[in-house]
Amino acid sequence: MKRTVTRIQVFLLTSIGIVLLISVLAPYLVPYDAYDTNPDAILQAPSATHWFGTDNFGRDVFSRVLIGSTTSIFASFAIIVIATIIGCMVGMIGGYYGGRVDAILMRITDIFLAFPDLLLAIAVAGVLGGGLVNAMVAIIATTWTQYARLSRSLVQDIKNETFVKSAKISGATNGEILLHHILPNTWGLIIVTAVLHISTVVMGLAGLSFLGLGVRVPDAEWGSMISEGLKVLYQAPWVALSTSLVLVIVMMLFNALGDQVRDYLDPKTNRGERP
Repeated sequence: MKRTVTRIQVFLLTSIGIVLLISVLAPYLVPYDAYDTNPDAILQAPSATHWFGTDNFGRDVFSRVLIGSTTSIFASFAIIVIATIIGCMVGMIGGYYGGRVDAILMRITDIFLAFPDLLLAIAVAGVLGGGLVNAMVAIIATTWTQYARLSRSLVQDIKNETFVKSAKISGATNGEILLHHILPNTWGLIIVTAVLHISTVVMGLAGLSFLGLGVRVPDAEWGSMISEGLKVLYQAPWVALSTSLVLVIVMMLFNALGDQVRDYLDPKTNRGERP
């Protein structure tokens, strides 16, 4: 089946590529040191010298937004990868073996699902303490369950297919069947789900930092920067608003990319069966 790439998909891929490139090269692109305070430049409005203005310590907001993108985006990617691996391992093992193994793994999953994601993340981060790593662990604790449920249902549908039975007859081990026969047939929907979750994870990480449970001040991260900007919102609204605007734009790009990836991998779309 021939799949076509639309202009929107090219635009989104190009935009995401630029965002990722900026995040990687941020330390070399910043016009000022993101942590250098300047008492003579406190709360300056946006100008040609400081594109996003300065904060209450005289630090260049644009430089801090660039440095914060590295933390926010790549930490979110790491969270997605780790949560996907953990969730898929749990779901695939439970779906393939079934019986008591499946019952135990799914009850553990249900325990995590019993709590609202935000409350569970706040509770875990509160117990572990602040910091980027602890915030990542907290979000992973609320994210892996979705992949566990998804991969379990996919494996249950696939494990009785003819090619899986043929692999068993040919002497393949359970591990070989899971890795070489079942896993490749589940990647499509899992990848779509992961891409759609990127923006949610970016927001979750920013939310924890905003509440003081994530990246700690003075480290540059979008959530903590918005929290600091609220303290001077009336005197210098650009501190919080510029960071919030960048956060919203990045989330919209990843959301739109997820929708396009879903449509691209959906065979009905390529056959013109969807409106």
